[in-house]
Amino acid sequence: MFIGREQELAFLEDRYNSPGGQLVVLYGRRRIGKTETLREFCKGKEHIFFSCRECTDRLQLRNFSEKMFREGIPASRFISEFSDWEQALSNIPDLPYGGKKLVIMDEFPYMCKGNASIPSILQNLWDEKLKDENIMIVLCGSSMSFIEKELLSEKNPLYGRATGIYKMTEMDFYDAMKFLPGFSDRDKVMAYSALGGIPHYLKQFDPEISLSDNIKKKILTKGSTLYSEVEFLLRQELRETTVYNSVIEAVALGNTRLNDIRTKSLIEDTSKTSVYLKNLVELGIIKREFPIDSGVKEQANANRGLYSLTDSFFRFWYSFVFTNYSELESGDVDGVFEYAVKPHLHEFSSLAFEEICRQYMGRLQRKRELPFRYSKLGRWWGKTTVRRKESIEKAETEIDLLAVNDKADKYIIGECKFKGRPFTFAEYLDTEAKLEEVKQKSEVWYYLFSESGFDDKLTALADENDKIRLIPLCDIVNGGES
Repeated sequence: MFIGREQELAFLEDRYNSPGGQLVVLYGRRRIGKTETLREFCKGKEHIFFSCRECTDRLQLRNFSEKMFREGIPASRFISEFSDWEQALSNIPDLPYGGKKLVIMDEFPYMCKGNASIPSILQNLWDEKLKDENIMIVLCGSSMSFIEKELLSEKNPLYGRATGIYKMTEMDFYDAMKFLPGFSDRDKVMAYSALGGIPHYLKQFDPEISLSDNIKKKILTKGSTLYSEVEFLLRQELRETTVYNSVIEAVALGNTRLNDIRTKSLIEDTSKTSVYLKNLVELGIIKREFPIDSGVKEQANANRGLYSLTDSFFRFWYSFVFTNYSELESGDVDGVFEYAVKPHLHEFSSLAFEEICRQYMGRLQRKRELPFRYSKLGRWWGKTTVRRKESIEKAETEIDLLAVNDKADKYIIGECKFKGRPFTFAEYLDTEAKLEEVKQKSEVWYYLFSESGFDDKLTALADENDKIRLIPLCDIVNGGES
C-alpha cells in the first residue's frame, strides 16, 4: 500500500495535465521514496519507466531502445536499435499513446555518467522540437550535487528548460506514522526518533510487534537491512568512509560546533573538517543551523552555526550501533538493547519531539489556528535573560521553538518536554523569563508541549491566561485533530 506523498503526486499531476511539453526534474537523497512516488503517479497512465543503470553508454542506449520499441513506435519497423541518443530521444513524440507521452528516466545521473553529452542533446531537442509536443519527460535522480550543480545551474545546458523542479524531502511525522498505526503515542515519537521520515526505513518496522522488538530485530541484529544500511549508503556516496564515520559519530554524540567536531573526530585541519561537513550537508545527512533571527552576515561566517544530523536514523545508528559494533557483531543484541539503548532511548527521543512540535505548529498555521501568522519558525539560542532561582540575569540559553511574525512584534515562545513527568509551573517560569527585552516591545504567547501532562498549578494558570497554551502528547501526535 502506498502511503503519503500527496503534495508530490499533486505536483506531478498538475504538470501532466498542463498543455504542451513538460520537462520535470524530481530529485532527493537516496531512500526518500522517489521511485515509489513516480510509480504511483504512473498508475493508469500509458508510459515508459526507464531505470538508468551504472553501465556503459552503449548498453544504456540499447536498453532504452528496447523499451521504446516494445511500445510499438513506427521506427521499430525499420531498425532494431537507435544509433545514438539524439535519435532515441527525438522519437518520444512518436509513442502511440492517446494522451500525453509520459517518459520517466529514473536515476538520470547514471545515464549522464556514461555519456556527458546527454544534457546538451536533450537541450537541443527540447528547444527545437520537444517543448511543443504533447509529452512529459521526468528526470529523476538521487545525486543531489549532480542535479543542482551539473544539471540545473546557470552554466549548464538544461538551465531554464525545466517546467517543474521538485526536491523531495523525508516525510513529516504525521505521514511517517501511517506506517505504524498500532503504536502508542509515546512509541510513535520514539520510532520517529529512530527512523525519521524515510519510507524505506519505516517499511522495515513491523507494526504488529513492539517498538523494542522492532529495534532489536530490524536494527540491532546483524544481517537485517537496517543494520548495514548506513555503511552501504556511505560506500555508495563517499570515499574516505573511515573519516566520515568519525565526523558523523562526533555530530551524533552532540558535538555541534565546528571546532568540537574537529577535536572529537581527530582531524587536525579545520578546513578539512569543513569540507567533510559540506559534503555531508550536500548529501542531506547533516545540516548547518542558525538561530532563526540570524542575518546573512552571520550565516556567511564559516565558523558560526551549529551542525546536526538531519537523518534521524543516522543519528540513532551512530549513537547505538556504531558505538556497540563489536558486541552486536558477536550477537549480543539483547545485552546492547538492555544496557546501551533502553536507558537512553527516551532522552534520545527528545530532539525528535522538538521537531514534531515544530511540525505541529506548521499544521496549526495552515489551519489558521494560531494567534498570528508567523514568518519564521525554528530554534533559537544565544545570550538573553534567564531565571536563576528568584533573580533574572543574562546568560547563554536555548529556546526549543520560536515563532515570529514579519513585523517582529508578535512572538510565540515554545518549550518542549519529552519526560516521564508533568511539565511544572517552575519550568514555565524558566521559559517565561527568557527574552525579557522582546516582551517589552512585543506581544508574546507561550506554547508548552508535554509528553506527560502539566502540574495543577500550571494548569490553573493556563485556564486564567489565554496566552499560555498547554498542548498534551495526544494533541501533538494527532496534529490537533483530537
